[in-house]
Amino acid sequence: MPPNLDVKLYPYESSQRRSSERETPSTKQSRQSNIRKPLAGHHENDRRYVNGEYWAPNDERQNNQLDIAHHLYRLTLNGRLYIAPIRESPRMVLDIGTGTGIWAMDFADQHPSAQVIGFDLSPVFQERVVPNVRFEVKDACDPDWGYEKNSFDFIHARGMYGCGADWLAFYQRVLTYLAPGGWYQQIEMSVTPTSDDRSVTAGSIFDQWGKNFLEAGDRCGKDFRIHKQVKGYLEGAGFEDVVELIYKWPIGTWSEYPRIKEIGRWNLVQWQEGIEGWSLALLTRALNWSYPDVQAYLEKMRGGLKDPTIHAYHIINVVYGRKSTVRDKGLQG
Repeated sequence: MPPNLDVKLYPYESSQRRSSERETPSTKQSRQSNIRKPLAGHHENDRRYVNGEYWAPNDERQNNQLDIAHHLYRLTLNGRLYIAPIRESPRMVLDIGTGTGIWAMDFADQHPSAQVIGFDLSPVFQERVVPNVRFEVKDACDPDWGYEKNSFDFIHARGMYGCGADWLAFYQRVLTYLAPGGWYQQIEMSVTPTSDDRSVTAGSIFDQWGKNFLEAGDRCGKDFRIHKQVKGYLEGAGFEDVVELIYKWPIGTWSEYPRIKEIGRWNLVQWQEGIEGWSLALLTRALNWSYPDVQAYLEKMRGGLKDPTIHAYHIINVVYGRKSTVRDKGLQG
């Protein structure tokens, strides 16, 4: 009998894990048009970027990577959109850094009585129309998001790495907008691949990737270590019942176990789709690489991604916590 796949894939899972309702995977839909005017942007090295602080492109290819990541998150959470033990019928829900809007729309489909708001630095363009969702253009680093205090039953964020925020102030802001007793959940991934069998060696292409990413982020003030800091920040900001779960995402189909292999297959696709956008601006702006040098480096990375002898994976952290109720501490936001 094969070992428990959850144990093999998620060896560090917290014993504090809470249950939540089971959710079925949604139908994948393509994202194209409707809603909001275009935000100012510019093209650099054949990729489109939003004018501002964000380091990754805002174009169709990177949006494809975001939707693949959404599928990966759901595979990891057994089809669920969240694992925080939120109330059965949330009224107001906020999705920070909504990206293509796919999480917000899936959540709204599952909770038709909820009003779901998603915001990001640029507008969301979707063919799919969900009546209880609206999208807004906002910056998560702004001190005021313009919502009523104590108004959201659930606030969700993922992929905030590299935002360069004052994280403690950010999480205190989340607390301000959460209703007493409301929940916050965040998912982040490590940018430094590793292995358990030493197939990712010091100086290898995957090792170089992680070191280059962190150095570039440090030089331009972008925090790519947030995945392992969220829990501490939440506790420091005043959240209660904070729970962290740590997962492994294989890169490639090297695992012998079907579920892990499926996650690895999709993660390989995500890396193939995402590596250029993840690295171009960081390496050229922060480390002063030339465009040809970046492309040569990416060819080596693509070779590493295809190498079946390299059993690389990276860490995914899922963290959630609760705002105190008025009865607990009289917290008013």
